[in-house]
Amino acid sequence: MMKKAISVVLTAVLFCSTCVGLVGCGKKNTYTVGIVQLTQHVALDAATQGFQDALTQELGDKVTFDVQNASGDSNTCSTIVTGFVSKKVDLIMANATPALQAAYNATETIPILGTSITEYGVALGMTDYNGTVGGNVSGTSDLAPLKQQGKMILELFPDTRKVGLLYCSAEPNSAYQVKVMEEFLTDKGLTVTKYTFSDSNDVAAVTTVAAAESDVIYIPTDNTAASCAETIGGIVVNAGVPVIAGEEGICAACGVAALSINYYDLGVTTGKMAAKILKGEADISTMPIEFTTAKKVYNAQICEKLGVSVSADYSAIEQ
Repeated sequence: MMKKAISVVLTAVLFCSTCVGLVGCGKKNTYTVGIVQLTQHVALDAATQGFQDALTQELGDKVTFDVQNASGDSNTCSTIVTGFVSKKVDLIMANATPALQAAYNATETIPILGTSITEYGVALGMTDYNGTVGGNVSGTSDLAPLKQQGKMILELFPDTRKVGLLYCSAEPNSAYQVKVMEEFLTDKGLTVTKYTFSDSNDVAAVTTVAAAESDVIYIPTDNTAASCAETIGGIVVNAGVPVIAGEEGICAACGVAALSINYYDLGVTTGKMAAKILKGEADISTMPIEFTTAKKVYNAQICEKLGVSVSADYSAIEQ
């Protein structure tokens, strides 16, 4: 009788243990998302916040974030991503091109979503890019229509003859934008000169030269420029040279106008993509890169200082 009782108890314990094991093997109740952001500036910060807000709205307390900033260092991006891979996070959000490149080189299995990436083919060295990266990578692009940005220069400053293109030579997506802009403006008969800095240490000196030699300066969506936008603004405004920027954050600090996407909205779009992936509703390998709509914005304070007037279809940047 005692042996039978013991047998029953053991069977019950084993059954319960098996039940616990089966529950643990079911659909995940929580997700960990690693966020690697190249550097801290208005645009990238907004994209990260939009991503977190959207994904939290979709998954609530089922998602936790490990947010890390590389302080502008590409090597630190790689170190951060290596940590995410070792922790076996469920998804990596890579904010800016060097962050995406680091994640792309670190894992072929963990889903990676990029954001604030201008052109994925350029960023990842793909010769056959057609709008879908494939594998374990997708995301959103901050690319605004470049030729329309060029037309803004001609419309706002019809007497312009010399345009300076100011950007970081170490950022491939900046070089891509500048190439398109150079071709467009050259075809319009303008003299175009490229002014490049290799990192933040060169920004002030290079900007000073560009301001002295240009009627108008164009700055693409460039992370180094964005991080140093106030320094650039102090130089160009004192020199009386207007800047057309590739995005609103740069324009808010040193520009007169921009054709810009909203980076918070871009992050929201990326967050919604992440929710679909984590819930098993979408296959990242077939998800095309997504975009948001660009709009014309202007910096009222700098426009007033430089005597620049814009048409009614421009919206003032909130300062």
